[in-house]
Amino acid sequence: MALVRRHIDGERPVTQLHFGGGTPTFLRQTDMVALLEHIRHHFHLLPDDQGEYGIEIDPRALEPGTLALLRDFGFNRISLGVQDLDPEVQKAVHREQGEELTFAVLDEARGLGYRSSSLDLIYGLPLQTEDSFARTLERVLQWRPDRLSIFNYAHLPNRFQPQQRIRDADLPSPDAKLRILANSIDQLQAAGYVYIGMDHFALPDDELAIAQRDGTLYRNFQGYSTHAGADLLAFGMSAIAMVGPSYSQNLKELDAWGAAVDSGHLPVERGLRLSDEDLLRRHIITRLICDFALDFHRIAAQFAIDFPQHFAPILPRLQQMAGDGLLQMDARGLTVTPQGRLLIRHVCMAFDAYLGAKPVQYSRVI
Repeated sequence: MALVRRHIDGERPVTQLHFGGGTPTFLRQTDMVALLEHIRHHFHLLPDDQGEYGIEIDPRALEPGTLALLRDFGFNRISLGVQDLDPEVQKAVHREQGEELTFAVLDEARGLGYRSSSLDLIYGLPLQTEDSFARTLERVLQWRPDRLSIFNYAHLPNRFQPQQRIRDADLPSPDAKLRILANSIDQLQAAGYVYIGMDHFALPDDELAIAQRDGTLYRNFQGYSTHAGADLLAFGMSAIAMVGPSYSQNLKELDAWGAAVDSGHLPVERGLRLSDEDLLRRHIITRLICDFALDFHRIAAQFAIDFPQHFAPILPRLQQMAGDGLLQMDARGLTVTPQGRLLIRHVCMAFDAYLGAKPVQYSRVI
């Protein structure tokens, strides 16, 4: 933080603070206090809950008093990792976490005045079925969290060694995963939640739902956001920063990251400055993810392009998606259908110039 502080105006207010990408509550309270004091020393935090300051919580690694400590610092949002409440599924993924423990933490946070709570679930885990996941959702909904994230499990045993203990035969098929997601959307909407998109749900009076209705919703590396104009600073290993028209990613390995910091150098592994074409396509993909629609004329005016001419090479792919029922399109723009919202990543891929022309199969997307 001290190294970054030399290159920026530290008096700019911190409108959002996300503490996660892992399990920050793994830290002992003495270490947590030291880290929080340095954050406050180097950056201008907003008072009186004016900022949106969230932290990821693992209920299994939470010392008594930690939630109160974090609340006193200024954190006002928590995200709890749950994954699944089914005991057999928990055993299969080697993460056993009692339901009572999870919801005791949620109750404590509400009592301390945290203004928003989010639960993270994962679909596609071994031994999951449509019925078992529906039962998990039913129990979760009894606690009425403000937001829910239902992430797709990506089975990559070659990259993540702990996943090698999971048997491929126990994983649900891509079709079963899609049915679980579709059923979950129906179940959550029936309970009054708004489908924000990209696996996220929120109550109608949540800031995300309001921003989506107003057309001001945004998405960054931490998920959906209501702060489209903010620069994003990143500090941990592999973390990605977004400042102006640029991205930078930190070193991924602990030893290399620590050596760079100890030697007084920013632990940045690589950076990218976006071209005008990158900015155009980022805008289009962002609006698709947030609005599920594109206004061709508005984009053409904003970026001084002829939309049909500029994107002539991908129009056949969009027309094929329209034929598949993923979107509706005419000369004015396109709208993603309810079916297409489940595969919004696939729709966005059409505008990603770095993926090439080869289409990605739906099963790979889900």
